[in-house]
Formats: sequence, C-alpha cells, structure tokens
Amino acid sequence: MRAHRLSPDFPGRIFIRETQILQNEHKVAILYEYAETWRTVWTDGRPLPKVIDGGVLVGKEVREPRDYGYSVGQWVNDSTLLVDTVGTTGDDRTWMDPTGRRPVSDRLHVIEEFHRLNHDRLELTVTIDDPKMYTKPWIAMNKFLVKLEDPHRDVMEMYCSPFELEHYNKVVGNPASGEDSHAPER
Repeated sequence: MRAHRLSPDFPGRIFIRETQILQNEHKVAILYEYAETWRTVWTDGRPLPKVIDGGVLVGKEVREPRDYGYSVGQWVNDSTLLVDTVGTTGDDRTWMDPTGRRPVSDRLHVIEEFHRLNHDRLELTVTIDDPKMYTKPWIAMNKFLVKLEDPHRDVMEMYCSPFELEHYNKVVGNPASGEDSHAPER
C-alpha cells in the first residue's frame, strides 16, 4: 500500500534543501538533495507527452505516470528556461503538500519558469493547472529567489542525524535568539 505523498511535494518543497542543475545539449538534469531525487527536463525539441487514460503517451509508447512526471523545456531567451511537466502520479493518495490541502489529479500540468536574474540569482515561478481539482490555473511559487552556489560545491546527501538536526536548529530554527526553537522540552 502506498503512503500519502506527492512526487515528494513536487514542485515546491523540493527546493527547500540544496539543488544542483546540470545541462548538456539534450537535457537539463535537476538533482534534489531532498529525498535524493532527480528530474530530467528534455530540451532537444521533443513534444510534451500526451496524458491519456491509463498513462502517458510518449512517442508511440504508453508509459506509466511518474512521481515527477515527464518534463520538456525550451529556452525562451539566454536567461529563461520554460518547463512543462505532465504525467505525474495523481490520485487520492497524492498531494501537492504534506498537509493534504492541495490535492492533484492525473491531469496535473506544472509550468515552471527558471529565470536567471544575474550571476548569483535564479528566480522560479511555478504555475499549477489541474482542471480536475481546480477551477483555474494558479501560481504556487511566484518569483522564488534561489541563490546560486559555487559550481564546485558538493551537495550532501540528505539524512536525518542528531548532528544535522542540531545544525538545522542553530541556522534555521531560531538563529536570532540563539535558542533552539525545535528542541524537545525536557
């Protein structure tokens, strides 16, 4: 039996932790530290797959839906990549967020606009279109700023350890007070 999940919280929460974006002449690969997951965005001119009952039509082959769907991208200009994603696993067990307040269906269409503002900043806008669940498309993330790191930086595996929790609480928990806002009460 599958647990409740969305393609782990695709598209928004996956950017909470570190992400690497790699590119060649055929595709862009997005490697997420969160859940140690990746996506391939094809930029070789192929069409967006067609969602059909029972799966996704990729070329002449019917494939099963994927957690992160099937993504096709095109460069709008030198600094903007537009990505369309369809074919995600959408059912009553799949949600866009961990609270279950934003369900998705097998007709989910995610449009992402990655725009490089300058050398160190990337801006991401994400639009959700799911005609089975929502009356109109809506923007899930609008101009979400991403700081670009040195390309030599090694992205760590995501794991839960006492050290990682302590470090997270110092940096993110409540750094202004110097107190650990997530520490259990004793």
